[in-house]
Amino acid sequence: MSELTLDMVLHGYSIGIFPMAENRHDREVFWVDPRRRGVMPLEGFHISRSLRKAMRTSAFEMAINRDFNGVVAGCADRVDTWINDEIFSLYNKLHDNGHAHSLEIYDSTELVGGVYGVTLGTAFFGESMFSRRTNASKMALAALVDRLRRAGFTLFDTQFLTEHLASLGAQEITRAQYHLKLEQALEGHAQFGDPAPASLQEVVQRMTQTS
Repeated sequence: MSELTLDMVLHGYSIGIFPMAENRHDREVFWVDPRRRGVMPLEGFHISRSLRKAMRTSAFEMAINRDFNGVVAGCADRVDTWINDEIFSLYNKLHDNGHAHSLEIYDSTELVGGVYGVTLGTAFFGESMFSRRTNASKMALAALVDRLRRAGFTLFDTQFLTEHLASLGAQEITRAQYHLKLEQALEGHAQFGDPAPASLQEVVQRMTQTS
């Protein structure tokens, strides 16, 4: 594949495909178009009793777009990763251009968890998440779902359905079903940065009220 541009990547997302690399050392990037797609219903996030308790009592702080580079680096900091140097650089450029965002969890000043993704219309394309503390990635995901709901997003694309995501409420749909949801989402508009970030305690309170 020739070197990717931001326009190429955004067009790819708009037609339902996304770029990946085989591993951190492979310089090649390829397009992925899953036959079945993972999505997180924004009204269907499963917040367990233990996670509710952890969020209510947590001293962790939530933030958005404070350290996008650090979140991508955290996601790539594992034995097997699809984030090579080109992917790393590409998503940081997308962030600089307002098309990629991160939600972070901090223990005092230390980044201990987070998730990042790309936005188009009212669609959020989740890319990856990481955790360096117990429950940090689950808290980040819960806070992300709350943010997407409040900001007017309609589609949370998780790309694939993992056992972990399924336990939190994610589902698998067909490619045709996904494209229909994507087309509808691209017709709308939502701002990831609005409203202002809430505390984890506020997030869990809203989720408890709506569950």
